[in-house]
Amino acid sequence: QVQLVESGGGLVQPGGSLRLSCAASGSIASGYVMGWYRQAPGKQRELVATITSGGSTNSVDSVKGRFTISRDNAKNTVHLQMNSLKPEDTAVYYCRAGTVKSSFYYWRYWGQGTQVTVSS
Repeated sequence: QVQLVESGGGLVQPGGSLRLSCAASGSIASGYVMGWYRQAPGKQRELVATITSGGSTNSVDSVKGRFTISRDNAKNTVHLQMNSLKPEDTAVYYCRAGTVKSSFYYWRYWGQGTQVTVSS
């Protein structure tokens, strides 16, 4: 069983930065792919970025060049560094852990989310 707890959200001005963290209670080094989702009010949940246990990353086009996902398997943590934030990045951000097969993600665990608000 793995429990995920997100932190690092808050209010930031456009162009600012935030670093989200996801702390896992159990080991995430055993092959889990980790991902960050976000859900804005009135919109569907969107997969923002993923990282495999080996460190391969992927991200949605709207955040490429601005957001960086990373993981520390020894510390059971995953981070999402968000730079050059835009108002459209405002959402609740969720951390998930699961597996991937044939490009499909099978999410098994997820956290409660952390609010990110980008506004002047």
